[in-house]
Amino acid sequence: MDFRDTVFLSVAENLSFSKAALDLFISQPAVTKHIKELENKYKVDLFERQGNKIHLTEAGKLSYHKLKAIQQEYRELEFELGSLGDKHKGELRIGASSTISQYILPDILAHFHKRYSLIQLHLFNGNSFEMEQKLLNKDIDIALVENSSSQSNIRYQTFLNDEIIAVTGTNSHFKKRNSFELSELAKLPLVLREKGSGTLDFIYNVFGTNHVNIDQLNITIHLGSTEAIKRFVKSYDGVALVSQKAVEKELLQKELVKLNVRNLEMVRPLRLAYRFGHVSDAGQLFSDFVSHYNH
Repeated sequence: MDFRDTVFLSVAENLSFSKAALDLFISQPAVTKHIKELENKYKVDLFERQGNKIHLTEAGKLSYHKLKAIQQEYRELEFELGSLGDKHKGELRIGASSTISQYILPDILAHFHKRYSLIQLHLFNGNSFEMEQKLLNKDIDIALVENSSSQSNIRYQTFLNDEIIAVTGTNSHFKKRNSFELSELAKLPLVLREKGSGTLDFIYNVFGTNHVNIDQLNITIHLGSTEAIKRFVKSYDGVALVSQKAVEKELLQKELVKLNVRNLEMVRPLRLAYRFGHVSDAGQLFSDFVSHYNH
């Protein structure tokens, strides 16, 4: 691709000339120059200003979608040329939900990079909904998500099962009782993830399936990360619902205590997510690696 095309894509995705300059390690005047050259070449305006913000014009939107497809073709060409000599190379953009990106994916990525060192990896993280949107927008090639809901234009493949458990701090008076019914758990002061989180989505489904009205939950606070939840509940007399994989160290070091929820096992699938249609060769290679990884 022409470098001016790369500059345009960066400006279009950031909707900012200054952020594009930072991403590409060039000056802002250089970004402006490249965009002007493209606009002169095609004799159209690619961006329009509204106050302090810029937006894509119709010509800009069309150019963005076409150039994103061309960019993907270049990535796949590089990968396929490298694979001819069994030297897989290219670029792979992975999106992962917060729990997966923090507690599961680092080991997988380290081993994948060791095996396929010529593939350049880019990891984006956020909640499951955000990663699905990035996937649909073609900002990433593959996503790893923890939500239980599904979008019709995304296909999913389970790669690992994960358990959501109830934990409390070592100084909490709830640890003295240790065991609760789900209906009793719903009345305790709960610390949960933010809306859009796959963990929260799964927890709400569990309560709903077991005829507990989620509007009646005694939620103290929603926090944007599992790390924040762990720190909060250590110092708060309440209960957090989190992935067991996220609190293994804290349970071992007796910083948190696991509570038993009677007659209930909150096990959820962690899933690979792809757009329907063609999957890039690098994405398929990573998918196969994750599916056969010894978790």
